[in-house]
Order: sequence, then C-alpha cells, then structure tokens
Amino acid sequence: MAYSLPLFLTSLLLAISICHAQTSFRPRALVVPVRKDASTQQYVTTIQQRTPLVPVNLVVHLGGQYLWVDCDNGYVSSTYRPARCRSAQCSLANANGCGDCFSGPRPGCNNNTCGVTPDNPFIQLATGGELAEDVVSARSTDGSNPGRAAVAPRFLFACAPTFLLRGLASGATGLAGLGRARIGMPSLFAAAFSFRRKFAVCLSSSTSANGVIFFGDGPYNFIRVPAPLNPAASLAFTPLFVNPVSTAGAFSQGEASTEYFIKINSINVNNSPVAINTTLLDIDGEGNGGTKISTVNQYTILETSIYRAVVDAFSRATAGIRRAAAVAPFELCYDRGSVGSTRVGPGVPNIDLVLQGQNAVWTWTGSNSMVSVNDDVLCLAVVNGGANPRTAVVIGGHQIEDNLLQFDLAASRLGFSNTLLGRQTTCANFNFTSTA
Repeated sequence: MAYSLPLFLTSLLLAISICHAQTSFRPRALVVPVRKDASTQQYVTTIQQRTPLVPVNLVVHLGGQYLWVDCDNGYVSSTYRPARCRSAQCSLANANGCGDCFSGPRPGCNNNTCGVTPDNPFIQLATGGELAEDVVSARSTDGSNPGRAAVAPRFLFACAPTFLLRGLASGATGLAGLGRARIGMPSLFAAAFSFRRKFAVCLSSSTSANGVIFFGDGPYNFIRVPAPLNPAASLAFTPLFVNPVSTAGAFSQGEASTEYFIKINSINVNNSPVAINTTLLDIDGEGNGGTKISTVNQYTILETSIYRAVVDAFSRATAGIRRAAAVAPFELCYDRGSVGSTRVGPGVPNIDLVLQGQNAVWTWTGSNSMVSVNDDVLCLAVVNGGANPRTAVVIGGHQIEDNLLQFDLAASRLGFSNTLLGRQTTCANFNFTSTA
C-alpha cells in the first residue's frame, strides 16, 4: 500500500538517499543532450553512471517513475549499493517488499533488499527489479554552455532484466524516468545539488541534431542571430494536476500517477471554438479523463468524440487545400504541393489549446500539427484513441518538438513557450560545442 510522508521527512530521506554532502560541487543546473531516434522516433538521452563512469543511453519517459537500467548484461561498478530492506531509501521509493536472491550476489540480485516494479510503456510490460544506488554524473551548465561534470555519488535507480529493453531504441539500456515521483530523476538531482525541483525539456524535430533537457532553473539560452534567446523569460503557465490513480504499468492501490496532467478548457481551430464534451477534460474519481503530456506516444491521441470534432473542424478550415488519400494512422491528409510553407511549418490553420491559467494558450502551428508521411503527402498529426480511453487527451512527442516545456514540481505548474521556430531558433540550438 502506498502512503504519504510528511514534507520534512521526505526532504530528510532525499538527503540521506543522495548523500549530497559528498557531491563534488554545487551546480546551478545540469544539462544533457536528447536525440530523436530515426527508427523508433523515441527520444534518447545519455548520462554517466557507475565506477568507473560509463555512458548510459536512456529512452526518455517524461512521466516515468524513476531511472531504471539493465543490470543483467555487463553492469560492472565498484560503487553499486543495493537498498537494504526497511532502509530510508526503500521508504522513499514506497518499496515495502523485502526479498532474497539465490543465484549469487551481483548488481540486481542481492539478499535482504527491497524491490520496485520497473515498466516499459512502449511494450506495456512491467517486472520486478532491485532498488539500488550508484554514482551518476551529468554536465553542469550556466544556461548557455555545458560546464564541468557534477557527480551524485548515491543516486537511486532500479535494476531491470535485459528483456525489459524490448522495443527501445537501439543502444538504449534503460529508461530515464522524469516523473514527479520522489525518486524521479528531477527530484533526485534537485536533492543532490540543492536546486529547485524544476526541469525543462526541449525536443528537437530533427534526427540529426540534438535537443536538450535541463535539470534546475534557467536561463535556458539557445543560439539565435543576432542574440541568444532565453525562452524561459516569456513562458505562459498552467497548473499541473495530480491524477489520484497511477497510470504506470504496475502500481500499489492508492498510488497517484507520476505523469504530468494539465487542464484543457477548450480547443480552437482557426480561432473558432470546437464543440467538444468538456466533461472528458476533467479527471474523474477513477483516474479517467484529463490531459497528459507524454514522450511515449509519438503523436497526440484524442478520445473519439474529441478527435471527430477536431478533425472535422480542421477539414472545414482547410477546404481550399487539395486532399490526399488517408495514410494510417492518420485520416486527414493533403497533397503537399497545395500546402504553402511558412517559418513555423506548413501553412495551415492553427490549433489552440486553451489551458487553465491567465493567457495560457498553447498554439500548434503547422510544424506541430502536421506530419510529413512521404515526399508528396502531409497529414494532420492526431490519432483516434477510441471511445473509452484511460486519458482523454495525450499530447505526444511530435506536438512537443521545438517547444520549451518547463516543469516546476515545487510550484506544480507547467511553463510553455509555443514553437521556437517563430522566434528564429529551434530546440537543436543549445550550444553543446563550447564549455562554460
């Protein structure tokens, strides 16, 4: 059974688990690259882990509970420490079970340790895994360039078996869980280096140029002529909501979701409201409905009635553009030659998500609303999620690309920039080539 700890005890356990007094220095923020895998369209980041340090490639799971890696295949480290039963680390992870392993001690298999349940949402599979600590390192940043490495010597994560890697991008050996759990990577980095529980994601639409994730506060500067752009200086904000029922692959009764939910009040197409059943946009007592942001889904998924309303409105607004045959999983497609081109993508009407909060309108221009399925055809990049999906709206990776999203866990709010293309830069324009 999951349970809540008082705030002061949670902070104490975080401090114990990270052992922040041992960190090498106190960076203001950290930065890691993110690449878009051409084959799977997944987003892959790299951190350094273990002793000696080795690069570890991880698929980004925005709402994932924690970092998990394959410990069965070649995990070697002199600083690996399993989390012992009834320890502060186990309490922090809500890992109440206690078990033994009978095949000989090794990373992922030790006696008197507590376990968690790492899951792979891409293949909808979860399994048991050992909770452990090891060294993790990432580059510090001043917001403009990467700096010296910052080391967290006792970073909590889960060991998983090799088979859980199925369906992940080639070369990935685990998942980077960025969710709001107490052992999610944003919370652990914040505890290790004493900065705010805040992180920002800027995903590149290109498979040949890296995007970026920042842990900690801004500035987040991107190369632009004549001067760099810090989109964090002009974000719009909307509250983050907690779904009281977990959306993970495996969870305990009473456990809340660690994914990031927001509230859509209405949807506009070409500045005109779309008639939708707004009750679907609220999370009910069973955890159904609402809107979440996901890097697991490539494209935005809409409950059937919302999908039908949005597609029909977009179809009417683009009546003068020549259609093309549907290309699964997309229904509304166009002849590329009849669609104009703009600085913010194909020249089609905007889709506006009117969110809760003052001036909180997330606008999708053609760069985020349309997808090129081949040289001749563009399609509206939304997918029919069926009549009774768990979540009514799932905003997918394609709609996130080239937008800066800042997740402030302490204030429970999302900051969003809208597309950076309109401000003459992209998420691929963080300067990884220079050192602060």
